Amino acid sequence: MEKEILLSVKDLKVSFATREGEVQAVRGISFDIAKGEALVIVGESGCGKSVMAQTIMRLNPEPFCKIKSGSIMLDGIDVVKADEKMMEKIRGEKVGMIFQDPMTSLNPTMTIGKQIGESLIQHKKASKKEAFKRAIGVINAVRIPNAEKRARQYQSEFSGGMRQRAMIGLSIACIPKLLIADEPTTALDVTIQAQIVDLLRSIQQEEEMSIIFITHDLGVAAGIAQKVAVMYAGKIVEQGEAEQVFHNAKHPYTLGLMQSMPKPDQDKEKELFTIDGVPPRLILPPVGCGFADRCISCMRICKMEEPPITQIEPGHFCSCWLLDERAVKGKGV
Repeated sequence: MEKEILLSVKDLKVSFATREGEVQAVRGISFDIAKGEALVIVGESGCGKSVMAQTIMRLNPEPFCKIKSGSIMLDGIDVVKADEKMMEKIRGEKVGMIFQDPMTSLNPTMTIGKQIGESLIQHKKASKKEAFKRAIGVINAVRIPNAEKRARQYQSEFSGGMRQRAMIGLSIACIPKLLIADEPTTALDVTIQAQIVDLLRSIQQEEEMSIIFITHDLGVAAGIAQKVAVMYAGKIVEQGEAEQVFHNAKHPYTLGLMQSMPKPDQDKEKELFTIDGVPPRLILPPVGCGFADRCISCMRICKMEEPPITQIEPGHFCSCWLLDERAVKGKGV
């Protein structure tokens, strides 16, 4: 039985106008998320992960940021064509977002309970009294102890982990169909990271909520991913089921990310693996493969033409010239 698709992104291209020129932040990405599914998007800083996420919410500043082409269909609504009035309805009700830094995302002048309650008043037409009562329930649901007391406190009275939980509470208060978590474990210690991932996994299962989880850490990704998309230089270079990508990765960049993960049994005297070089500037994106200058297996064609998308197995796709039958047979490309 086929899963019902909640979000379908097709050939999305997003650019920013700057003094130096047009920054092509997202360069034609496509993916689907089924209802109740968790997609993890992995990649280095600057690869376009957050721009893509904010485009789904239409939060990028216009007219400096433009959707050049492509479509975003969310629960039957074309987000690209939606006006601001429609987007106000979509945000919070159909899609919620956990931002990277709760210190700058939460309002320091309002209590946590009031902030959560505001979204319930706007989207669920709750009264102030009812909204505050339900906010206490949300705070309890994200495992913040003494929920009634904490609802009356400000973010300055919360620890880093509690602020992130409050941010999660704010994003799920209206029980949206899709939750976008933009590096929600950044700057948290590993114990709190594990608790946040466990909390999001529980919310997803209990509410049958779809999740886009953005991270640069494959270790964190493994804790929640059902599907994985690896981004580099504004493109998705490999995607598939989590098991397919983690156990049968094909793209040199994906393999490099996996090699760079520290292992428990690793020799402490040995240097960690690093991917040499830096990502390309997206003002003048490379003609061929974006990873060519950093790839140890780079061939002539890699710098001349963009690699086609190859299906490794059903549901598992990779964009790399090494998968061309001529390269596989050792004839060169």
